Amino acid sequence: MAVELFNNGRHVCLAFYDLVDEASDHAVQCNQFLVVDGEHGALLEPGGNMTYNGLLMSMARYFYSRDLEYIFASHQDPDIIASANKWMVTTNCRVLISKLWTRFLPHFTTGRNYTDRIIGIPDEGMAVPLGSCKLKMVPAHFLHSEGNFQVYDPISKILFSGDLGVSLLAHADASKPVTDFDSHIDYMIGFHRRYMISNKICRFWANMARQMDIEQIVPQHGARFVGKAMVNRFIDWIEDLQCGVDLMTQDQYRAP
Repeated sequence: MAVELFNNGRHVCLAFYDLVDEASDHAVQCNQFLVVDGEHGALLEPGGNMTYNGLLMSMARYFYSRDLEYIFASHQDPDIIASANKWMVTTNCRVLISKLWTRFLPHFTTGRNYTDRIIGIPDEGMAVPLGSCKLKMVPAHFLHSEGNFQVYDPISKILFSGDLGVSLLAHADASKPVTDFDSHIDYMIGFHRRYMISNKICRFWANMARQMDIEQIVPQHGARFVGKAMVNRFIDWIEDLQCGVDLMTQDQYRAP
């Protein structure tokens, strides 16, 4: 079932939070997103084979999958884009992914040459037309992948943040917005300390984010941050976070 993140009658942003079976404790919970502007649609973070059938059926209520213009992958992980082959076969969509990963993407397909349907996003990002709006591919390098992007929708003012802002929650809680930031930190801290590369990069991102008009930060796992106050709490938190290489020591580099 889709959660409506934004709807002004023409421009709609939907989130799908429940496509990984809650009983599947062997697989991480993940979120998929559909942005529709008039008769134009983009699927963000389409997921892997576990989510494909459910996503295809769920989005049919809102948009015909065969009319998709784009699928977007923030980076190369299988929970982001492993279903690429099925979308390439069943639609005429183009894939937006960092230029670093364009030659890796075919490994998720049958090997057919899809070069003309893969758009490599340059390191500085780019704007992509979708109907009457332009989605912005925002640099988020090393958060956590070396080729990593987020999507900013200037109409809904939503930043789809990929793995930045992730929280490891029970499936039933993932669809609810964060209401108590301080207690929510417990669900974010372990992931971010391990998967984000360094405080230097977190500070670069925070400086960029403060210059954007963001009403929601919506990550690919777990709960979203709604309203400027909660968005700013997250930006402040990530700016001060020690993580990744900041925490590594020589003792962690010893042959067993």
